Amino acid sequence: MQKTIQNIFSPPPAHTVGDGFHVHNFFPSGINQGIYRMSPFFLLDYGAPFYFSPTDTPRGVDVHPHRGFETVTIAYKGSVAHHDSAGNSGIIYEGDVQWMTAGSGVLHKEYHEEEFTRNGGIMQMVQLWVNLPAKDKMTPPKYQAINHKDIPTYLCDDGITILEIIAGEYHGTQGIASTFTPMHVWNCKGNAQTNTMITLPAHYNTGIVILDGTVSINGTLAEANHFVLFNNDGSDISFQSDNEFTCLILSGEPINENLMPYGPFLMNTKEEIVQAFDDLRSGKFGQLS
Repeated sequence: MQKTIQNIFSPPPAHTVGDGFHVHNFFPSGINQGIYRMSPFFLLDYGAPFYFSPTDTPRGVDVHPHRGFETVTIAYKGSVAHHDSAGNSGIIYEGDVQWMTAGSGVLHKEYHEEEFTRNGGIMQMVQLWVNLPAKDKMTPPKYQAINHKDIPTYLCDDGITILEIIAGEYHGTQGIASTFTPMHVWNCKGNAQTNTMITLPAHYNTGIVILDGTVSINGTLAEANHFVLFNNDGSDISFQSDNEFTCLILSGEPINENLMPYGPFLMNTKEEIVQAFDDLRSGKFGQLS
């Protein structure tokens, strides 16, 4: 049975995160469907292609805390560096993924990589906030640094369309990222001969970001920079195209728990939010300058 499309959303008005990331927030605010609609995914900031001029001073987001969830940053164009209060650092380039488990708490900063800063160029990124279940919200922080070349791929039945399995599994191809709850995070890449169908669990919350090109999804044309939201009523999703396209497929089993978001924290109760601020003030998140 086909998974029907609930709506296709145009990109919401853009805003700037820090001075380095020009993003459209598709959810929770953009699609106006509530904070549980795409659970376990809580937030999707999509940085559509945006030109940054050369500069000597790296643009980005200064030191900020996180607790209770994971941030997943996928680079499509440009390159981003990061540091945290546990001494971790790294750079993601085109095609790479940074999967950060904030867990019990971490201070973090993200900024344009040095060469990109110096030369300028087009930045295109996706950042997700992935909720953690209550039992795992205070897990120790960790990173999964994922190079594009290491992401497993699956060739669809049309012999053309490729799925890059970042997280989850498809027909025996296991994604590279470990997750706390069941979910699928896949890049789908096709061209003018694409004519294929994939299947996803009917009860999973599912959405697709069109990153480049246009593609007919279940018979409806979806354009670049749009978000396709599906009803939870079927398993099959078809793709047909007469051009090259790239899209990001998000599908996950909902976490059916109360959620209390506040600023950079994503907890289950108001008391846990208060505790997070107390721990931040008392230095339990460490130090980062």
